[in-house]
Amino acid sequence: MRKELGKWLMDIAKYITTAILLSAVFSGLQNPWMVISALVAVLITLGWGLWLVRDSKKKED
Repeated sequence: MRKELGKWLMDIAKYITTAILLSAVFSGLQNPWMVISALVAVLITLGWGLWLVRDSKKKED
């Protein structure tokens, strides 16, 4: 369940990034706070997703 939630959060980060890039291409972002808040949201969701996906058990080879 943790891994699925982590994957979902990483997908959300990708969707936010895509939305910001498309907005920049089509309308030219005049509001820098929108970009800053989107980057913060991407960093939070990506970090949280990666934290949930990581393997909690250390494998010894």
